[in-house]
Order: sequence, then C-alpha cells, then structure tokens
Amino acid sequence: MTKKTPSFPLPLMFCYFLSLLLLGCGEKNAKKDTDEVSATQETTVTETGDSNKKILFFGDSLTAGYGLEVSQAFPALIQQKIDSLELDYTVINAGLSGETTASGKNRLEWVLEDGIDIIIIELGANDGLRGVPLTETESNLQSMVDTVQSKLPNAKIILAGMKIPPNMGPEYTSKFESLFPELASSENITLIPFLLENVAGIPELNQGDGIHPTVAGQKLVAENVWEVLGPML
Repeated sequence: MTKKTPSFPLPLMFCYFLSLLLLGCGEKNAKKDTDEVSATQETTVTETGDSNKKILFFGDSLTAGYGLEVSQAFPALIQQKIDSLELDYTVINAGLSGETTASGKNRLEWVLEDGIDIIIIELGANDGLRGVPLTETESNLQSMVDTVQSKLPNAKIILAGMKIPPNMGPEYTSKFESLFPELASSENITLIPFLLENVAGIPELNQGDGIHPTVAGQKLVAENVWEVLGPML
C-alpha cells in the first residue's frame, strides 16, 4: 500500500521544488494575470463521452495533467470509472497550467455551459506559493462559487482543498489550508479535504520536478476525488 502523506511542514527539498514548479506551472502559462485572461479564449477543453449530464473539472496544472497525456490525468480516470459503472455523465477537463484564482475567476464563464451537473473547482495553490493575500484568494474563490450558483443554479459544486509548504510562514500556511473547508462550510458545498492526499511529498508518485503527479500518482488523486464525487453520482 502507498505510504500516507507526511504531515506538513513538508521535507525541505519537496518545499523547494513545490515553490519552483507550482509557482511556474506550465512555464509559459504562468504570466501576469492580464496575459492569462487574454489567453482564455485559446484554452483547450477536453470532453469525453456524449452524455447530456456533464462534470466540469476547473483547475490548474494538477487538473490539466501537466507532463502527461490528457488521458492520464485524473479527470480522464474519473471518466473511465464512470464508464465502467455505466453512469450517464461526461467529464470535461478545463484545467489550465499556471492558473491562479484571479485568472480562474475571469476564465470561468468561458467554460460554463448548459448541462453541467457538477463542477469541481481546483484552484489556489499558485496563489499560496506567490504569497497572494488570503483575503484575495478567498474573494476570488467566493466569486467563482457565486458565478456558478448564478449561471447554473442547479449545479452541484465541489471545492478541492489544498495545502502549501511553510515558505510564507506558519500563520499564512495554516490560514491558507483552513480557507477551503471554511468556504465549503459557509456555502454548504462539498469539500475534497486535500486533493494530493497520499501523493504529495512521495517521490515515486511525482514526476522529476517533485510535485506534479506521475501516472501512478494521478490514479491516487482520482481515488481522492472519487471518494467524494462517487456518492454524488
């Protein structure tokens, strides 16, 4: 069995790679927010299946499957699970490497469409590693939740929790981690406690950069997601 994720703070080397790699997820995509927003019209959205009911995964490089084929990213693995159970849902992968909550807030309406039954919001890691004020990150996430509730009032929302290394200090790190469950609780939406549970900090489950999951790591991320998503289906 895979070892449990070590409790934070993470090993120093992992923290170093995490800061470098998530901060610049996707390299060229990690530009100024204005650049990211202008590029949203070119965002690739991968859709599998032909159901009228859709599950939208909206996130950064972790959702996009950085360094892997899109078919190896956890949203595609979720589709495989859905298909194996003969459930009538189509998964849409709208992950974009380098995404922050600010750029995500501006991009969200581009990918919302009729028929979306569930949306998983996986954003915030890049904010934390850049030291974005927590009030700004919280406001952006709140705005995205409000947008979904306004545009698709019948859609269910799942918020993916995230943790960061202690580079910004213990107070910032702790408040960042608690931001996700607090928002989920206040908005009565579903929470994935930690997207990278049993994956973060385990070298054999991450690519050479030390942070983005390998094929095996993506399978465990998919399990973390399915534990919450599965009962909803």
